[in-house]
Amino acid sequence: MSKVEVAHPTEKRTTTNSNSNKVSILLRNKFKQKYLAMNSAFPNHYSYPSKKSKQKFILNKSSKDYFKNDHTNQFIHTGKRPIENIRNIENPVSGYPKLQRLLSLKQDQINKYRSKPFGARVPTEKMVETIDRWVSKQKLTFDVIMIGGLSENQFIYPLLLNLQLDKLCSKPGFLFFWASTQQVQQLTRLLESSSWGGKFRRSEELVFLPVGRDSKYIPDKNDIPEESLLQQKQWHCWMCITGTVRRSTDSHLIHCNVNTDIIVENTLMTSSCNNIVPISMYELVENFSSSTRRLHILPASVGLEHSLKLRPGWVIVGPDVLVDNFDPSVYKQEISSVGSNVPSTDEIDLLRPKSPNRRLSYC
Repeated sequence: MSKVEVAHPTEKRTTTNSNSNKVSILLRNKFKQKYLAMNSAFPNHYSYPSKKSKQKFILNKSSKDYFKNDHTNQFIHTGKRPIENIRNIENPVSGYPKLQRLLSLKQDQINKYRSKPFGARVPTEKMVETIDRWVSKQKLTFDVIMIGGLSENQFIYPLLLNLQLDKLCSKPGFLFFWASTQQVQQLTRLLESSSWGGKFRRSEELVFLPVGRDSKYIPDKNDIPEESLLQQKQWHCWMCITGTVRRSTDSHLIHCNVNTDIIVENTLMTSSCNNIVPISMYELVENFSSSTRRLHILPASVGLEHSLKLRPGWVIVGPDVLVDNFDPSVYKQEISSVGSNVPSTDEIDLLRPKSPNRRLSYC
């Protein structure tokens, strides 16, 4: 506990005339009333000494209370949201040279072992039929499947219920599901349904936070009243697993804890590339899974506020895909040439975060 000392106002009196005594008494009474009022509001912080005591006024207050960022008070007076005070949005690993080196090495490996960008223009009403044909006739499988994006209309419950994703996704495989806060209950009901139950289990939850009220990624932006102070603005991405994966032994399949679970919108990046899914989320999936067979399904149109761009190493399926160049036979040849997994290096294994070793106790 740090202490702030305030000298007693009557501790050093050099005048003895009656006028000075009266002034001193008035000042002392006023001073006492002030601290008694403080003591009533903060009984554990202030103490007033007796009249005859030479003790000094002591303010007992925790040191952490002196330097405290009151973002709520700042928002009320300035309108600046707390999320806007985050300083490392543009480069989350600034100040961490090992993580910077790790991300650079992994990006070089991913660029070496990736297929060319593929796109499949499929209308919403033919999405289930197309996926069934890939599964039954083309025998296609993917190790990483992402569904939806940062748009409310992408979560179509009846369509998702009929997709044979358990047959399209390999074992072990990973499923990334996008949903807003209002759609989390529907996502829970989908994973617990009779057609999906037990086939995918939820493992992690990623959160994407838009910055500013004018961001195009805010869910239900048109339904938020202007006078509202509180709003649900985050997006949730559930990572589900099929099969068995252990982070301690399956380092050839996954690299955990490379990126954080919370992604904050980089306004400089989104202003130039307003994609339906931010590039940072694609990079997070690529850094986590070393698989090269990646599929992104967009069940509905992305609309005019967002764009849809193809990405190397991914097959993107949706009604608004501009380049329709996906051929299952060509894609299989592409994967056989680059390999089904991105190989790691000794330096990457040295730098990447690892699970701590369990200590064996001997009786």
